[in-house]
Amino acid sequence: MAEIRVPELAESITEGTIAQWLKQPGETVEKGEFIVELETDKVNVEVISEEAGVVQEHLAAAGDTVEVGQVIAIVGAGSGAPAASAPAAAAPAEAPVQQEAAPAPVVEEVGTSDRTIASPAARKLAREKGIDLAAVSPVDPMGRVRVQDVEAHGAAPKAQPAVAPASQAPAAQDDGRVTREKMTRRRQTIAKRLLEVKQSTAMLTTFNEIDMTNVMALRSRKKDQFFEQNDVRLGFMSFFTKAVVAALKKYPYVNSEIDGDEIILKNYFDIGIAVSTEGGLVVPNVVDADRKNFAEIEASIAELAAKARDNKLTIADMTGGSFTITNGGVFGSLMSTPILNGTQVGILGMHTIQKRPIAVGDNIEIRPMMYVALSYDHRVIDGKDSVGFLKMVKDLIENPEDLLLGS
Repeated sequence: MAEIRVPELAESITEGTIAQWLKQPGETVEKGEFIVELETDKVNVEVISEEAGVVQEHLAAAGDTVEVGQVIAIVGAGSGAPAASAPAAAAPAEAPVQQEAAPAPVVEEVGTSDRTIASPAARKLAREKGIDLAAVSPVDPMGRVRVQDVEAHGAAPKAQPAVAPASQAPAAQDDGRVTREKMTRRRQTIAKRLLEVKQSTAMLTTFNEIDMTNVMALRSRKKDQFFEQNDVRLGFMSFFTKAVVAALKKYPYVNSEIDGDEIILKNYFDIGIAVSTEGGLVVPNVVDADRKNFAEIEASIAELAAKARDNKLTIADMTGGSFTITNGGVFGSLMSTPILNGTQVGILGMHTIQKRPIAVGDNIEIRPMMYVALSYDHRVIDGKDSVGFLKMVKDLIENPEDLLLGS
Protein backbone atom coordinates (compact mmCIF):
# COMPACT_ATOMS: atom_id res chain seq x y z
CA MET A 1 0.00 0.00 0.00
CA ALA A 2 1.43 3.39 -1.00
CA GLU A 3 0.18 6.89 -0.34
CA ILE A 4 0.20 9.53 -3.07
CA ARG A 5 1.06 12.86 -1.47
CA VAL A 6 1.19 16.39 -2.84
CA PRO A 7 4.93 16.90 -3.43
CA GLU A 8 7.07 19.88 -2.48
CA LEU A 9 6.46 22.34 -5.31
CA ALA A 10 8.45 25.49 -4.61
CA GLU A 11 9.37 27.60 -1.60
CA SER A 12 6.50 30.02 -2.18
CA ILE A 13 3.86 27.43 -3.09
CA THR A 14 2.09 25.63 -0.25
CA GLU A 15 -1.05 24.35 -1.96
CA GLY A 16 -2.60 23.56 -5.31
CA THR A 17 -5.82 22.48 -6.95
CA ILE A 18 -6.47 19.06 -8.44
CA ALA A 19 -6.91 19.84 -12.13
CA GLN A 20 -7.64 16.26 -13.18
CA TRP A 21 -7.05 12.67 -12.16
CA LEU A 22 -5.08 10.80 -14.81
CA LYS A 23 -5.77 7.45 -13.12
CA GLN A 24 -9.12 6.38 -11.72
CA PRO A 25 -9.87 3.92 -8.88
CA GLY A 26 -9.50 0.38 -10.14
CA GLU A 27 -6.94 1.26 -12.81
CA THR A 28 -3.36 0.05 -12.81
CA VAL A 29 -0.48 2.46 -12.50
CA GLU A 30 3.19 1.79 -13.14
CA LYS A 31 6.00 3.14 -10.97
CA GLY A 32 6.90 6.58 -12.29
CA GLU A 33 3.65 6.96 -14.23
CA PHE A 34 1.60 10.14 -13.91
CA ILE A 35 -1.43 9.76 -11.70
CA VAL A 36 -2.75 13.30 -11.14
CA GLU A 37 -2.32 16.81 -12.51
CA LEU A 38 -2.13 19.69 -10.01
CA GLU A 39 -2.75 23.33 -10.87
CA THR A 40 -0.59 25.68 -8.80
CA ASP A 41 -0.27 29.43 -8.66
CA LYS A 42 2.40 29.36 -11.34
CA VAL A 43 2.29 26.15 -13.40
CA ASN A 44 0.57 22.79 -13.69
CA VAL A 45 2.46 19.83 -12.22
CA GLU A 46 1.90 16.16 -13.04
CA VAL A 47 2.51 13.92 -10.01
CA ILE A 48 3.88 10.41 -10.43
CA SER A 49 3.21 7.27 -8.47
CA GLU A 50 6.23 5.98 -6.56
CA GLU A 51 4.84 2.43 -6.61
CA ALA A 52 3.25 0.15 -9.19
CA GLY A 53 -0.17 -1.23 -8.42
CA VAL A 54 -3.87 -0.42 -8.58
CA VAL A 55 -5.41 2.88 -7.59
CA GLN A 56 -7.54 1.99 -4.55
CA GLU A 57 -9.19 5.35 -3.93
CA HIS A 58 -9.00 9.10 -4.39
CA LEU A 59 -8.98 11.12 -1.18
CA ALA A 60 -9.67 14.40 -3.01
CA ALA A 61 -11.71 15.26 -6.08
CA ALA A 62 -10.97 17.37 -9.15
CA GLY A 63 -11.32 21.02 -8.17
CA ASP A 64 -10.36 20.46 -4.51
CA THR A 65 -7.62 22.55 -2.93
CA VAL A 66 -4.87 20.38 -1.44
CA GLU A 67 -1.78 21.22 0.60
CA VAL A 68 1.82 20.12 0.20
CA GLY A 69 2.28 16.78 1.99
CA GLN A 70 -1.44 15.92 1.97
CA VAL A 71 -2.36 12.34 1.04
CA ILE A 72 -4.64 12.48 -2.00
CA ALA A 73 -4.75 8.86 -3.20
CA ILE A 74 -3.96 5.29 -2.22
CA VAL A 75 -2.21 2.79 -4.50
CA GLY A 76 -2.29 -0.87 -3.51
CA ALA A 77 -1.18 -4.21 -4.87
CA GLY A 78 -3.28 -5.81 -7.57
CA SER A 79 -3.42 -7.10 -11.13
CA GLY A 80 -5.57 -4.36 -12.58
CA ALA A 81 -9.08 -5.42 -11.55
CA PRO A 82 -11.01 -2.74 -9.67
CA ALA A 83 -10.69 -2.81 -5.92
CA ALA A 84 -13.80 -3.88 -4.01
CA SER A 85 -14.26 -0.46 -2.44
CA ALA A 86 -13.55 1.49 -5.62
CA PRO A 87 -16.28 2.81 -7.93
CA ALA A 88 -17.08 0.43 -10.77
CA ALA A 89 -15.57 2.56 -13.53
CA ALA A 90 -15.07 -0.37 -15.91
CA ALA A 91 -16.31 -3.92 -16.14
CA PRO A 92 -13.87 -6.66 -15.01
CA ALA A 93 -13.73 -7.98 -18.56
CA GLU A 94 -11.97 -4.77 -19.58
CA ALA A 95 -9.20 -5.14 -17.01
CA PRO A 96 -6.56 -6.53 -19.47
CA VAL A 97 -6.62 -3.16 -21.27
CA GLN A 98 -4.94 -1.67 -18.19
CA GLN A 99 -1.79 -3.80 -18.44
CA GLU A 100 0.06 -1.35 -20.73
CA ALA A 101 2.73 0.82 -19.12
CA ALA A 102 2.26 3.94 -21.25
CA PRO A 103 0.59 7.00 -19.68
CA ALA A 104 -2.42 6.79 -21.97
CA PRO A 105 -4.25 3.52 -21.14
CA VAL A 106 -7.17 5.09 -19.32
CA VAL A 107 -10.38 3.17 -20.05
CA GLU A 108 -12.87 5.70 -21.39
CA GLU A 109 -16.63 5.42 -21.24
CA VAL A 110 -18.91 7.44 -23.49
CA GLY A 111 -20.15 10.38 -21.48
CA THR A 112 -17.37 10.21 -18.87
CA SER A 113 -15.24 13.21 -19.77
CA ASP A 114 -13.45 13.22 -16.42
CA ARG A 115 -11.74 9.97 -17.36
CA THR A 116 -10.06 11.41 -20.42
CA ILE A 117 -6.51 12.77 -20.20
CA ALA A 118 -6.79 16.41 -21.23
CA SER A 119 -5.20 19.74 -20.49
CA PRO A 120 -7.18 22.11 -18.24
CA ALA A 121 -7.58 24.52 -21.16
CA ALA A 122 -9.02 21.74 -23.30
CA ARG A 123 -11.47 20.76 -20.55
CA LYS A 124 -12.59 24.37 -20.16
CA LEU A 125 -13.13 24.77 -23.91
CA ALA A 126 -15.00 21.46 -24.08
CA ARG A 127 -17.34 22.55 -21.28
CA GLU A 128 -17.97 25.87 -23.00
CA LYS A 129 -18.76 24.14 -26.31
CA GLY A 130 -20.74 21.31 -24.69
CA ILE A 131 -18.35 18.69 -26.10
CA ASP A 132 -17.79 15.32 -24.44
CA LEU A 133 -14.00 14.85 -24.17
CA ALA A 134 -14.41 11.10 -24.52
CA ALA A 135 -15.63 11.68 -28.07
CA VAL A 136 -12.62 13.80 -29.06
CA SER A 137 -9.85 12.13 -31.06
CA PRO A 138 -6.47 13.50 -29.86
CA VAL A 139 -3.53 14.05 -32.20
CA ASP A 140 -1.09 13.43 -29.34
CA PRO A 141 0.21 9.84 -29.65
CA MET A 142 0.03 9.54 -25.84
CA GLY A 143 -3.72 10.22 -25.95
CA ARG A 144 -3.74 13.63 -24.24
CA VAL A 145 -6.51 15.91 -25.52
CA ARG A 146 -5.45 19.48 -26.18
CA VAL A 147 -7.27 22.66 -27.20
CA GLN A 148 -6.68 22.14 -30.92
CA ASP A 149 -8.26 18.67 -30.69
CA VAL A 150 -11.40 20.11 -29.10
CA GLU A 151 -11.56 22.87 -31.71
CA ALA A 152 -11.17 20.37 -34.55
CA HIS A 153 -13.88 18.16 -33.06
CA GLY A 154 -16.22 21.13 -32.70
CA ALA A 155 -15.67 22.12 -36.33
CA ALA A 156 -16.27 18.63 -37.69
CA PRO A 157 -19.75 17.59 -38.91
CA LYS A 158 -21.69 15.83 -36.16
CA ALA A 159 -23.04 12.43 -37.08
CA GLN A 160 -24.89 11.93 -33.78
CA PRO A 161 -24.41 13.27 -30.28
CA ALA A 162 -22.44 10.92 -28.07
CA VAL A 163 -23.84 12.43 -24.90
CA ALA A 164 -26.96 14.31 -24.00
CA PRO A 165 -26.07 17.88 -23.00
CA ALA A 166 -27.98 17.49 -19.75
CA SER A 167 -25.50 14.90 -18.52
CA GLN A 168 -22.66 17.42 -18.36
CA ALA A 169 -22.15 19.71 -15.40
CA PRO A 170 -22.47 23.36 -16.36
CA ALA A 171 -19.26 25.37 -16.48
CA ALA A 172 -21.05 28.39 -15.04
CA GLN A 173 -24.33 29.53 -13.56
CA ASP A 174 -26.40 31.45 -16.08
CA ASP A 175 -29.75 33.02 -15.22
CA GLY A 176 -30.16 34.69 -18.60
CA ARG A 177 -29.00 38.10 -17.43
CA VAL A 178 -25.60 37.33 -15.94
CA THR A 179 -23.19 34.41 -16.00
CA ARG A 180 -21.34 33.53 -12.81
CA GLU A 181 -18.10 31.67 -13.43
CA LYS A 182 -15.66 30.46 -10.78
CA MET A 183 -12.16 31.85 -11.20
CA THR A 184 -9.38 29.34 -11.80
CA ARG A 185 -6.71 29.05 -9.15
CA ARG A 186 -4.26 30.82 -11.42
CA ARG A 187 -6.65 33.70 -12.07
CA GLN A 188 -7.36 33.97 -8.32
CA THR A 189 -3.64 34.14 -7.65
CA ILE A 190 -3.05 36.71 -10.38
CA ALA A 191 -5.82 38.88 -8.93
CA LYS A 192 -4.49 38.52 -5.37
CA ARG A 193 -0.90 39.29 -6.25
CA LEU A 194 -1.69 42.25 -8.48
CA LEU A 195 -3.72 43.75 -5.66
CA GLU A 196 -0.88 43.10 -3.22
CA VAL A 197 1.59 44.85 -5.54
CA LYS A 198 -0.68 47.89 -5.84
CA GLN A 199 -1.14 48.05 -2.07
CA SER A 200 2.43 47.31 -0.95
CA THR A 201 4.56 49.31 -3.40
CA ALA A 202 4.94 52.97 -4.29
CA MET A 203 4.55 52.30 -8.01
CA LEU A 204 5.03 55.06 -10.54
CA THR A 205 5.40 54.94 -14.33
CA THR A 206 7.53 57.01 -16.67
CA PHE A 207 7.08 57.06 -20.45
CA ASN A 208 9.15 57.67 -23.54
CA GLU A 209 8.95 56.91 -27.25
CA ILE A 210 11.37 55.11 -29.52
CA ASP A 211 12.01 55.69 -33.20
CA MET A 212 12.11 52.12 -34.50
CA THR A 213 13.46 53.06 -37.95
CA ASN A 214 17.03 51.85 -37.50
CA VAL A 215 16.28 48.64 -35.64
CA MET A 216 13.58 47.72 -38.17
CA ALA A 217 15.99 48.36 -41.05
CA LEU A 218 18.72 46.30 -39.39
CA ARG A 219 16.32 43.48 -38.69
CA SER A 220 15.07 43.55 -42.29
CA ARG A 221 18.64 43.32 -43.62
CA LYS A 222 19.78 40.56 -41.29
CA LYS A 223 16.70 38.42 -40.63
CA ASP A 224 17.20 35.92 -43.49
CA GLN A 225 20.88 35.42 -42.76
CA PHE A 226 20.14 35.21 -39.05
CA PHE A 227 17.55 32.49 -39.58
CA GLU A 228 19.85 30.48 -41.88
CA GLN A 229 22.68 30.59 -39.37
CA ASN A 230 20.71 30.07 -36.17
CA ASP A 231 17.45 28.35 -37.18
CA VAL A 232 15.51 30.91 -35.15
CA ARG A 233 13.84 34.14 -36.22
CA LEU A 234 15.24 37.53 -35.30
CA GLY A 235 12.59 39.50 -33.46
CA PHE A 236 12.54 42.72 -31.49
CA MET A 237 12.55 41.02 -28.10
CA SER A 238 16.24 40.14 -28.28
CA PHE A 239 17.09 43.79 -28.98
CA PHE A 240 15.00 44.97 -26.04
CA THR A 241 16.39 42.26 -23.76
CA LYS A 242 19.94 43.28 -24.63
CA ALA A 243 19.09 46.95 -24.12
CA VAL A 244 17.47 46.21 -20.75
CA VAL A 245 20.49 44.23 -19.54
CA ALA A 246 22.84 47.07 -20.51
CA ALA A 247 20.61 49.60 -18.73
CA LEU A 248 20.34 47.41 -15.62
CA LYS A 249 24.13 47.30 -15.40
CA LYS A 250 24.27 51.09 -15.45
CA TYR A 251 21.30 51.50 -13.07
CA PRO A 252 21.69 48.54 -10.64
CA TYR A 253 18.90 49.59 -8.28
CA VAL A 254 16.39 48.83 -11.05
CA ASN A 255 17.66 45.24 -10.75
CA SER A 256 16.90 44.87 -7.05
CA GLU A 257 14.19 44.13 -4.52
CA ILE A 258 13.25 45.14 -1.00
CA ASP A 259 13.57 42.67 1.89
CA GLY A 260 12.37 44.29 5.10
CA ASP A 261 14.62 47.28 5.67
CA GLU A 262 17.27 46.04 3.22
CA ILE A 263 17.71 46.39 -0.53
CA ILE A 264 18.94 43.28 -2.34
CA LEU A 265 20.99 44.26 -5.40
CA LYS A 266 21.00 41.38 -7.87
CA ASN A 267 24.19 40.62 -9.74
CA TYR A 268 22.43 38.33 -12.19
CA PHE A 269 20.16 39.15 -15.11
CA ASP A 270 17.25 36.71 -15.39
CA ILE A 271 14.79 38.62 -17.56
CA GLY A 272 11.13 37.66 -17.31
CA ILE A 273 9.19 37.69 -20.58
CA ALA A 274 5.43 38.01 -20.10
CA VAL A 275 3.51 35.42 -22.14
CA SER A 276 -0.26 35.38 -22.54
CA THR A 277 -1.89 31.93 -22.32
CA GLU A 278 -5.47 30.71 -22.16
CA GLY A 279 -5.07 30.29 -18.41
CA GLY A 280 -3.74 33.82 -17.88
CA LEU A 281 -0.48 35.74 -18.02
CA VAL A 282 2.70 33.87 -17.08
CA VAL A 283 6.24 35.23 -16.84
CA PRO A 284 8.96 32.66 -17.51
CA ASN A 285 12.57 33.83 -17.32
CA VAL A 286 15.42 34.01 -19.81
CA VAL A 287 18.15 32.96 -17.41
CA ASP A 288 21.54 34.71 -17.56
CA ALA A 289 20.41 36.94 -20.40
CA ASP A 290 23.66 38.91 -20.09
CA ARG A 291 25.61 35.83 -21.15
CA LYS A 292 23.46 35.01 -24.16
CA ASN A 293 23.83 36.32 -27.69
CA PHE A 294 20.89 37.41 -29.83
CA ALA A 295 20.26 33.92 -31.22
CA GLU A 296 20.36 32.31 -27.77
CA ILE A 297 17.92 34.89 -26.40
CA GLU A 298 15.51 34.39 -29.30
CA ALA A 299 15.76 30.60 -28.92
CA SER A 300 15.10 30.84 -25.17
CA ILE A 301 12.06 33.07 -25.70
CA ALA A 302 10.65 30.77 -28.39
CA GLU A 303 11.14 27.71 -26.17
CA LEU A 304 9.51 29.36 -23.15
CA ALA A 305 6.57 30.60 -25.22
CA ALA A 306 6.00 27.10 -26.63
CA LYS A 307 6.16 25.57 -23.14
CA ALA A 308 3.68 28.17 -21.90
CA ARG A 309 1.22 27.41 -24.70
CA ASP A 310 1.53 23.66 -24.05
CA ASN A 311 1.25 24.14 -20.27
CA LYS A 312 4.70 22.62 -19.74
CA LEU A 313 6.44 25.40 -17.84
CA THR A 314 8.22 24.26 -14.71
CA ILE A 315 8.57 26.00 -11.36
CA ALA A 316 12.22 26.68 -12.24
CA ASP A 317 11.13 28.49 -15.42
CA MET A 318 8.93 30.84 -13.39
CA THR A 319 11.00 31.75 -10.34
CA GLY A 320 14.02 33.93 -9.68
CA GLY A 321 13.49 36.65 -12.29
CA SER A 322 15.12 40.03 -11.64
CA PHE A 323 13.29 42.27 -14.16
CA THR A 324 10.36 41.82 -16.54
CA ILE A 325 9.50 42.88 -20.10
CA THR A 326 5.89 42.82 -21.27
CA ASN A 327 4.76 43.52 -24.82
CA GLY A 328 1.18 44.75 -25.03
CA GLY A 329 1.91 45.81 -28.59
CA VAL A 330 1.23 42.30 -29.87
CA PHE A 331 -2.43 42.92 -28.97
CA GLY A 332 -2.48 46.43 -30.42
CA SER A 333 -1.95 48.40 -27.21
CA LEU A 334 -0.71 51.92 -27.96
CA MET A 335 0.13 52.82 -24.35
CA SER A 336 -0.36 51.23 -20.95
CA THR A 337 0.92 51.25 -17.38
CA PRO A 338 2.43 47.82 -16.65
CA ILE A 339 2.21 46.58 -13.08
CA LEU A 340 5.22 45.28 -11.18
CA ASN A 341 5.87 41.55 -11.16
CA GLY A 342 6.04 40.17 -7.63
CA THR A 343 8.97 41.52 -5.61
CA GLN A 344 10.71 43.08 -8.61
CA VAL A 345 11.04 46.86 -8.62
CA GLY A 346 10.91 47.46 -12.37
CA ILE A 347 9.02 46.34 -15.48
CA LEU A 348 9.32 47.57 -19.07
CA GLY A 349 6.21 47.83 -21.20
CA MET A 350 6.53 47.70 -24.99
CA HIS A 351 3.67 48.79 -27.23
CA THR A 352 2.49 48.66 -30.82
CA ILE A 353 4.61 50.28 -33.53
CA GLN A 354 2.68 53.10 -35.17
CA LYS A 355 3.73 55.44 -37.97
CA ARG A 356 3.51 59.05 -36.80
CA PRO A 357 4.76 62.46 -38.00
CA ILE A 358 7.96 63.28 -36.10
CA ALA A 359 10.17 66.36 -36.14
CA VAL A 360 13.60 65.32 -37.48
CA GLY A 361 15.76 68.38 -37.37
CA ASP A 362 13.74 71.09 -39.09
CA ASN A 363 11.71 68.59 -41.10
CA ILE A 364 8.62 66.55 -40.42
CA GLU A 365 8.98 62.86 -41.31
CA ILE A 366 6.76 59.83 -40.95
CA ARG A 367 8.55 57.39 -38.67
CA PRO A 368 7.61 54.03 -37.04
CA MET A 369 7.31 54.95 -33.37
CA MET A 370 6.78 52.90 -30.21
CA TYR A 371 5.73 54.20 -26.81
CA VAL A 372 7.56 52.49 -23.95
CA ALA A 373 6.78 52.60 -20.25
CA LEU A 374 8.84 51.83 -17.17
CA SER A 375 6.87 51.12 -14.01
CA TYR A 376 9.07 51.20 -10.92
CA ASP A 377 8.93 51.09 -7.14
CA HIS A 378 9.64 54.64 -5.99
CA ARG A 379 10.75 53.32 -2.58
CA VAL A 380 13.95 52.11 -4.25
CA ILE A 381 14.23 54.00 -7.52
CA ASP A 382 14.23 57.76 -7.82
CA GLY A 383 12.97 59.68 -10.83
CA LYS A 384 16.49 60.38 -12.08
CA ASP A 385 17.36 56.68 -12.32
CA SER A 386 14.01 55.68 -13.79
CA VAL A 387 14.16 58.32 -16.52
CA GLY A 388 17.82 57.56 -17.17
CA PHE A 389 17.14 53.84 -17.42
CA LEU A 390 14.33 54.28 -19.93
CA LYS A 391 16.29 56.81 -21.99
CA MET A 392 19.22 54.40 -22.21
CA VAL A 393 16.90 51.68 -23.51
CA LYS A 394 15.57 54.19 -26.06
CA ASP A 395 19.07 55.25 -27.18
CA LEU A 396 20.25 51.67 -27.61
CA ILE A 397 17.21 50.61 -29.63
CA GLU A 398 17.54 53.69 -31.84
CA ASN A 399 21.22 52.84 -32.38
CA PRO A 400 21.13 49.02 -32.57
CA GLU A 401 24.72 48.74 -33.82
CA ASP A 402 25.80 49.72 -30.31
CA LEU A 403 23.92 46.69 -29.00
CA LEU A 404 25.60 44.39 -31.52
CA LEU A 405 29.04 45.76 -30.70
CA GLY A 406 28.45 45.39 -26.99
CA SER A 407 27.01 41.86 -27.07
